[in-house]
Amino acid sequence: MKGVAGKRVFVSAAAGGIGHAIALRFLQAGAYVRICDVDEAALAQVQDPSGRLAGLCADVADPKQVEALFHKIESDLGGLDVLVNNAGISGPTANTEDIPPEDWQRTIDVNLNGAFYCARFAIPLLKKSGGGSIVNIASTAGLHGYPLRAPYTASKWALIGLTKTMAMELGPFRIRVNAVCPGSVEGSRIEAVFAAKARARGVSPDEIRNAFRQKSSLRTLVSAEDVAETVIFLSSDSGARISGQTIAVDGHTETMRM
Repeated sequence: MKGVAGKRVFVSAAAGGIGHAIALRFLQAGAYVRICDVDEAALAQVQDPSGRLAGLCADVADPKQVEALFHKIESDLGGLDVLVNNAGISGPTANTEDIPPEDWQRTIDVNLNGAFYCARFAIPLLKKSGGGSIVNIASTAGLHGYPLRAPYTASKWALIGLTKTMAMELGPFRIRVNAVCPGSVEGSRIEAVFAAKARARGVSPDEIRNAFRQKSSLRTLVSAEDVAETVIFLSSDSGARISGQTIAVDGHTETMRM
């Protein structure tokens, strides 16, 4: 991808899933990549013979850990060109009145506050670099209501608002900010969501999985690689004039009601 080779990139929560696919795509394009995750065992499995990718253990919901993380990134890479705020948890599956406050708070802490903390420490580095890209991984839940998933939905709507605000603030510094909204991404995480929804609805996971497919015009789930391709496009020279946008990678979600 043109204009990505040599870029210094940080991707949060990238020891697996979407984040890992994004990190590998940047690595393939010739970037220098740093990732973080709370799962030390998963980080230990991340291998890169080229030496251009390294993992750091950190919880983005903790501002002190994030501050230490970005000091390390600056020390390792000498600066930063791309921030990908990928960290997010599914949160509880329940009616709003049945959600424990601590589960609500943890979802907001990771999905929204984590993105804010990372951006807060990344922005000075991006300014020193003379510009760059921030991509926030939101969700189609940030574009629709999503029954039984109030904390997750609220966090993703807020993340889109943060995206648009930062795009306005940072445009004069040649920093573009966009949100990517994946639909139902194949993998263990969405399978856990299917199982939780099935328990809450009293149906089988297969019924929920099929219902999710029917929610999109293309009648399909998406892959982590689909999301990664969009992120790298936005961070490349090809996306140099794209900012403040919310881009769904979801086969066109028609509804979240089910």
